[in-house]
Amino acid sequence: MKLKDALKLIAAPAISMACTAVMAHVVLQDGAAAAGASYRATFRVGHGGDGASTTGLRVTIPAGFNGAQPMPKPGWTLYTRVSTLPAPYTSHGKTVTEGIVEIRWEANGPENALPHAFYDEFVLRGTTPTQPGPLWFKVVQTCEKGENAWVEVPASGTSTKGLKAPAALLEVLDIQATGHAH
Repeated sequence: MKLKDALKLIAAPAISMACTAVMAHVVLQDGAAAAGASYRATFRVGHGGDGASTTGLRVTIPAGFNGAQPMPKPGWTLYTRVSTLPAPYTSHGKTVTEGIVEIRWEANGPENALPHAFYDEFVLRGTTPTQPGPLWFKVVQTCEKGENAWVEVPASGTSTKGLKAPAALLEVLDIQATGHAH
């Protein structure tokens, strides 16, 4: 299937994600992407917890999402954890065995925290797996009064019905991506 033909397939999950964004607290802005393609993951934080400001966000990079690179955020300190990958991959003719497996943003003091009544976005990029299917990003949102762990994943499929704190879902689709981006 060509990318332009797949836009209809992407539209339905995107509309669905927009509707669930009102109820969910940390979701991906674009909930679908082509398999084996460059992807900009924008995590939308809708509000803090129990009226408290958000002071940190930690994202676990799922296996198969390769070459993760976080975007710095003014007023926030950025941390990454590098580890041996569950499966090596090839990039530009070289075998890659280690990579970023966790990204964390922390506010540099209360004046930089995300107030409860506001929303913001935290961004990273990488390459989606070559195999289509659901890809779950587990996210922990730290607030002044504790944390919200958005880490629940359904036993199978993509339905989050019955989950109180679902992880952020990316639907990796079997479509041809065009071009090569970094």
